[in-house]
Amino acid sequence: MAKLTKANVFKAQTPKAETPMEKTTRIVRKMVEEEAEQRQAKNDRLRNARLEREANTPTKPSR
Repeated sequence: MAKLTKANVFKAQTPKAETPMEKTTRIVRKMVEEEAEQRQAKNDRLRNARLEREANTPTKPSR
């Protein structure tokens, strides 16, 4: 049986290099996430403006 030592049991594994496809995927996902955040912020801003406008607009009396 092989003798176990720190040198052969706890070898540091070198990280695998990122392939071009993985790099593209990472960048595209980041772009999509950023666009979704911007879209959500815009929707929130517009919703708040609409709710504020509706709250400040007097209601028309019903006959």
